[in-house]
Amino acid sequence: MAAQRSPPGAREREGPRAPAAGSDQVHSWMLVTSQALGTVWRIAKGSVMLAASCLVAALCYFRRMHCNFGHWLKWWIGYLQRKFKRNLSVEAEVDLLSYCAREWKGETPRAKLMRKAYEELFWRHHIKCVRLVRRDNYDALRSVLFQIFSQGLSFPSWMKEKDIVKLPEKLLFSQGCNWIQQYGFGPEKYTGSNVFGKLRKCVELLKTQWTEFSGIKDYHKRGSMCNILFSDVLLEYKLYEALKFIMLYQVTEVYEQMKTNKVIPSLFQLLFSRETSSDPLSFMMNHLNSVGDTCGLEKIDMFILGYSLEIKIKVFRLFKFNSRDFEVCYPDLPPREWPEISLLTENDRHYHVPVF
Repeated sequence: MAAQRSPPGAREREGPRAPAAGSDQVHSWMLVTSQALGTVWRIAKGSVMLAASCLVAALCYFRRMHCNFGHWLKWWIGYLQRKFKRNLSVEAEVDLLSYCAREWKGETPRAKLMRKAYEELFWRHHIKCVRLVRRDNYDALRSVLFQIFSQGLSFPSWMKEKDIVKLPEKLLFSQGCNWIQQYGFGPEKYTGSNVFGKLRKCVELLKTQWTEFSGIKDYHKRGSMCNILFSDVLLEYKLYEALKFIMLYQVTEVYEQMKTNKVIPSLFQLLFSRETSSDPLSFMMNHLNSVGDTCGLEKIDMFILGYSLEIKIKVFRLFKFNSRDFEVCYPDLPPREWPEISLLTENDRHYHVPVF
């Protein structure tokens, strides 16, 4: 049988089928590619979002950790500062007028007087800051000794000629002062038999520390060493007892001179004219033994302290503002070559250190 021939029009109609199949393939490829890219984008987007979330969480965590660490560090620094400040018997400098405004508020006559007195110190005497001194019955001795050491002042002339460590034995053996065994060590109330040994250690410590501080030329180094020394209560008390003994020794020396009809300073004439201090023993028993325990230094004691250490102690008595007793010196007429230190007091009982 002869094969049937397709009409010419049928071939023409079947011709375009090949391009349609290629278009489907391209469309399928593009669809698959688009789906793959969409999948990759979703995966990448999810990864980026996850990484961003992790990063934000990490940043929040570290920020919280930083805040907690900052609070913890701040607390410890404050604690250490409070602890150090509590132990430091002569505090760091504070602005004079700020301290006055904090301590003397209100409109009472005394508050107004004290504010005027502090303004006088600031504007006329150029005192810009103050170092607060621990309030106890040693604070006058503490204020004086702190300035001697912080300024690097040298020994008094008479101390350069004598070994002050041997002074306790000298009072006993050379001058027959057996009563020295009744010496009182302030709040310690020492009643042992080795008074001389204890006094000797106190005086030896004073000599060692004074020698060390006077040999340091750098002001900041002396200040750092003062901060260390004046935070050690036991060492401080020994130094103050040594100063008390130096005062007693000078009273005894002048008393011996008076018995030989030698001319003595007027302040000692006043001292020996009192019934409670007519001789060195009564001065020690009725006055000096109580210093550091139940009372501080009286005005006459301040004179003796300045005389014994050969320094001019200038005191601004703020409660005496607008009177001739606002500014006083102990002793009142010292030799010109004596160095000068300054104190301020609000009541003649507690003293602070002014900073010019």
